[in-house]
Amino acid sequence: MDDAHKRRIRDANAGPATLISEGCQIKGVVTGRGNFMISGEVEGDCDIEGTVTLAKNGLWRGTIKADSVIVAGTVEGEIDASGRVEISDTARISGTVCGDSITVAEGAIVEGVMRTKRPEKATECVEKRGAKEQEQGSNQGFRPTGEGIGKKSG
Repeated sequence: MDDAHKRRIRDANAGPATLISEGCQIKGVVTGRGNFMISGEVEGDCDIEGTVTLAKNGLWRGTIKADSVIVAGTVEGEIDASGRVEISDTARISGTVCGDSITVAEGAIVEGVMRTKRPEKATECVEKRGAKEQEQGSNQGFRPTGEGIGKKSG
């Protein structure tokens, strides 16, 4: 299976990432190639040829410009991805989000504008992880169909 068919950006990433650890603070401009994992705090802008992942405890104040962006932490500023943006359920964003496609998980908070760069047909994403718990009663009254989308039973 090629990378274009992988469900999530992080599933397609390969190779070691540049890590900004929790407790680390950076002020200024960040540039480079490759994947960046941010668990600390950054105040400034970036222009990255690769994927920027802002972990759950990460904080970014400024503009994130990258090929792809994954947000689980807090962004106060702009996100400008030439590819995909993935916003997890723990993300808190105050600002503009722009990318070729944008995925937002239930529970994420986005205060601002979301804009896709190229028109694409909307795609529904269904979380497959935890499906066993759902089948065992957490979604009583629903049954999964062959497409992975629950329909109300009977």
